[in-house]
Amino acid sequence: MSFLRSVAVLVGGTAMGHGITAAALPVLSRLYSPTDFSMLAVFAGLVSIVSVVACLRFDVAVALPEGDDEALRLLALSLGAAVACSIGLLVGVLLFPAWIAQRLNQPGLQGYLWLLPVSVLLAGGYSALQMWFVRKKAFALIARSRVAQSTASAGTQIASGAMAIGPGGLLLGHTMNTGAACLLLGYRLLSGHSVRAALGRMSLYELSLTFRKFDRFPKYSTFEALCNSAAIHLPVIMIAALAAPKEAGYLMLATYVMQAPMALIGAAVGQVYLAGAAEKHRQGQLSGFTAEVLGGLLKTGAGPLLAAGIASPAVFGLVFGAGWERAGLLVAWMTPWFVLQFLSTPVSMALHVTGHQRAAFALQLSGLVLRVLMVYLAATFDQARVSEWYAVSGGVFYLLYLTMILRFTGFDWQQFQQSSRHAVPIGLTWVALAALLFWLASALQH
Repeated sequence: MSFLRSVAVLVGGTAMGHGITAAALPVLSRLYSPTDFSMLAVFAGLVSIVSVVACLRFDVAVALPEGDDEALRLLALSLGAAVACSIGLLVGVLLFPAWIAQRLNQPGLQGYLWLLPVSVLLAGGYSALQMWFVRKKAFALIARSRVAQSTASAGTQIASGAMAIGPGGLLLGHTMNTGAACLLLGYRLLSGHSVRAALGRMSLYELSLTFRKFDRFPKYSTFEALCNSAAIHLPVIMIAALAAPKEAGYLMLATYVMQAPMALIGAAVGQVYLAGAAEKHRQGQLSGFTAEVLGGLLKTGAGPLLAAGIASPAVFGLVFGAGWERAGLLVAWMTPWFVLQFLSTPVSMALHVTGHQRAAFALQLSGLVLRVLMVYLAATFDQARVSEWYAVSGGVFYLLYLTMILRFTGFDWQQFQQSSRHAVPIGLTWVALAALLFWLASALQH
């Protein structure tokens, strides 16, 4: 399957899944309050921070070996690490539920903390299984799993809200998001006789050899991924604990909206990029490959993100209901951050493919320090604008991140210029449409 066709398959499944989520958001924003979304933001942040390292990053390595037997051993190591991590987390939430809820300034979360290890296990399992099917280039199956994710999540959250279950419905729906997809991919994996046979003859000695061979991933990539995820989610958790209780809820909705083009295109491109990056690097073609991918991203995703940033301050109150206007303003502040993230994240694995794990870790650590420090200072001296400072810190970090990716891949600017042709007129078209939408929405509200 060609690169463009692979991206198209993933984009199609992701588009359908995101369409379900997008259709559900205006309903959810009327069933749940910003305070409920704030609890979801804290819960989802904790799940994301822990689950990204639950597999010790062996899940990322699954796509790299030349032979399937070694890749299956990496898959087994990933799943085993996720189980161990979830058990340890379960012990913690059972022993200290009140203390955890108090520290997070989310007393209502105490009764739902048991969902945390379940969500981490399912998220870790889905990540590992997904990378196996990325390796097998089974992009149609991954696309179907995206639809299953969104359907299970949105259905659970809407049904729970209609029954007035409370914020726990949002948390349960978040857990179902990865749960449905994990079951689908797990069933497909074990339905193959050759895979079951390979897993059955796997020995501890072989697993230990594979662990040592790929130990750079737990050594370096684990801490890099932890810093990356914490840099995104820890400040939101801090904002919920230190600023107004609703503020994290506004950020949650703003992030959902801004991640639409990234979920639609960026994640799909990133997975297909990873599937071909190792081979391109061995052939000495990674520079041109990266430039081609970035050019395509600039043409397809930057325009919708800019449009969202322009229109959202006027549109959010109409779409999501009264009380959500603050989230629309935050979208405008977050636009530079998400444009740069949209460009850099899909090709970020180039740092690992080229053996620059230490540099990747240093970058993520710097981003974590920058964001946490800016949120802390803002919460102390400018609490009313703490979310705006968080948005600025994200833009600064991803500008640095993209610059380092270009440096380490020996970026081919000529190929980039060729592949990004027509990006400016496309972007201006999106901006014009957004300006018109802003004017119409403002007129309707007056």
